[in-house]
Amino acid sequence: MRNKYRCFSAALFFLFFTCKGPESVTTNNSFTRTVIDKDPPALPLTPEESMKKVQLLPGYSLELVASEPMVQEPVAIAWDGNGRLFVAEMNTYMLDVYGTDKYKPVSRVKLLEDTNHDGKMDKATVFIDNLVLPRMILPLDDRLLVNETNTNHLWSYRDTDNDGIADEKKRVYENNLVDTRNLEHQKSGLIWNLDNYLYVSRDPIRFRYKNGLIEADSLVEDPGGQWGVAHDNYGRLFFSAGGAERPAVSFQQNPAYGRLDFKDQYNEAFLATYPIIGTLDAQGGRKRMRPEDNTLNHFTSSGGQTIFRGDRLPAGLQGDFFTPEPVGRLIRRAKVINQQGKLTLQNAYEQKEFLASSDMNFRPVNMATGPDGCLYVVDMYHGIIQESEWTKEGSYIRPQILARGLDKNKGRGRIYRIVHEAYKPDTTKPNLLNEPAEKLVSYLNHPNGWWRDNAQKLLIIRNEQTVVPALKALVTEKASWLGKLFAKDKNNHLGKIHALWTLEGLEAIDQKTLLAAFKDEHPQVRKTAVWISEKFVKQNNAEIIAQLSQLMNDPDAEVKIQLALTLRQLKNEQGRKMVQNLIAQNPNVPMLAESEKSRLKTEETLARRKEENRKLSPTNRALLTKGAVIFQQVCAACHGQDGKGIALGSNDMVAPPLSRSKRVNGEKANLIRILLHGLSGPVEGKTYPDVMPAMGHNDDEWIAAVLSYVRNDMYNKAPLIQPEEVKVIRSQTVSRQKYWTLDDLEASAK
Repeated sequence: MRNKYRCFSAALFFLFFTCKGPESVTTNNSFTRTVIDKDPPALPLTPEESMKKVQLLPGYSLELVASEPMVQEPVAIAWDGNGRLFVAEMNTYMLDVYGTDKYKPVSRVKLLEDTNHDGKMDKATVFIDNLVLPRMILPLDDRLLVNETNTNHLWSYRDTDNDGIADEKKRVYENNLVDTRNLEHQKSGLIWNLDNYLYVSRDPIRFRYKNGLIEADSLVEDPGGQWGVAHDNYGRLFFSAGGAERPAVSFQQNPAYGRLDFKDQYNEAFLATYPIIGTLDAQGGRKRMRPEDNTLNHFTSSGGQTIFRGDRLPAGLQGDFFTPEPVGRLIRRAKVINQQGKLTLQNAYEQKEFLASSDMNFRPVNMATGPDGCLYVVDMYHGIIQESEWTKEGSYIRPQILARGLDKNKGRGRIYRIVHEAYKPDTTKPNLLNEPAEKLVSYLNHPNGWWRDNAQKLLIIRNEQTVVPALKALVTEKASWLGKLFAKDKNNHLGKIHALWTLEGLEAIDQKTLLAAFKDEHPQVRKTAVWISEKFVKQNNAEIIAQLSQLMNDPDAEVKIQLALTLRQLKNEQGRKMVQNLIAQNPNVPMLAESEKSRLKTEETLARRKEENRKLSPTNRALLTKGAVIFQQVCAACHGQDGKGIALGSNDMVAPPLSRSKRVNGEKANLIRILLHGLSGPVEGKTYPDVMPAMGHNDDEWIAAVLSYVRNDMYNKAPLIQPEEVKVIRSQTVSRQKYWTLDDLEASAK
């Protein structure tokens, strides 16, 4: 063991004295946004031509990492521990305005490698073939987790003979329910967060790796995301809701404690976008364009967001929120502002974007921090970026697509990295899959979050119990030469945090280590220890609870907020009083009261629904229960969780409110028609930025369930709709290809 620690010590000294990054560069906010073309051409460009169409801040530039034919229709990327890049390709996404063959099993996951270490991929293999629109990928060790559209299974793929092609396939999570939602409404993301849970963008579920399998864990509420999930250095999650025109949602607290959003988490000005070309193919139509230059005036489809956690761009970018907007052909950079534990987002620039392109086919759909410390952009480079349920006859966008020939651009795709002239990408080739456990521990303090995350994940997957003493020593630094060594580095608190969570993942966390972490000088270490202590709180551990009570007067707001969240797990009067005392004693930390208020509201709503459902027959109870789930999964993003709508600022809303609606409580037949075939045009004299998409691809019970729920919740009270009633209306309107308008519905009723 002594020889191991000597080797470990040498590795640590090498890390601290050779990995110092270049000095930070002051971000230049003086660049000028220039609109290039009000009515741009849609002819596809080569990657080199397309890069010339990009406006970036001075000092930054794009470098091409991969392009067609090496990749086609890329939507997500992920590196394994050895730095090989997996790419999910949706090869059948919107081949025309009808969505022809979209579920044909010809999509792929590619494996790309940079064999000469010049930053460009030069080797590609089809790692997995014959997939249906793969939407989630996550490398474990030498295995890759994959989820396909319309399914809930998670499969593990492995290449056992090192030819770059997966030859082993195992189902590691089984759920035989077919996901019938539109492909834009299904889960995405799948990231291994700091807390060792795997999170997805929507549905009240998260996952955990255990003994080679994936186990499900339920959440209080659906986090309300859509495309992608991101996390920061401290495990805070960031979701997005493109359909609701919200670039970021559910980032105030972990969804395990319930969904929490605030109207003022960003202002109306933040939702404005600043492209450099006319955005004539915006689904929202002219209302979503500036009259003077046709540029997109508001977020409409943001997703694939990330928090930059690398070390090879200016230091000011670390911790910033980045989100692509493929309709606007731009990438927003936002500052994450922490005010007593409550976060707000603010555009880093005044009326301009971090990156904007004048290439009409530039479609950024995902971003990630790479092992080289740079920021990566996934450009689907696809003509149509709106799914077929929004491109039917009667939609604004359909004639725009056809007139410009956007339906002709398919089969392309690019991956870029963003670099800065004052920084060199890290050329160290990752070899984490082959590194000994002691070396992985040294990476827990790496300045690039990608290395820290993968080291933690691999130590847990391998169940490396041999490093438990070293991890504990890292946390209790004052009692250990190892801890003192780590303390020389400015990121030592991050190393401690990862060490704590690695111990948690190894099921080796103990009271002594937690008690030491409670007293750490860095508030994020104390907060982490409080978070992890929930295991002991649930067991009513008197010593841990007594020590938590000592943190009631902690000077840091985030520690107090986490303390209140953790104490909720103490299901007795003592826990309730401690939470109430925290709220009463900290009026300057409004998150405490706001989070508790949200929790109580959710509990009251669930209790009310349970009581109302108790009065129903088993069949109708099951129908409403199913409808409640569907509403939160699909409808709440636009209509609001309470059916009162989601304000866009001023008097605008994403979609009509459903609460206390005469139309919702009125005639059944028209509601069924709307859900089967969609609705366009003004509603009650108001025009909304999007159409109500057709949901007729779902079965009769699905339609009946969600409509029955809407008519019996949110202060509505009307007779339930049965599947048989949906069947009748479906047969009467089977030939309809267009959205309904209210005038059409009135005419059909006569």
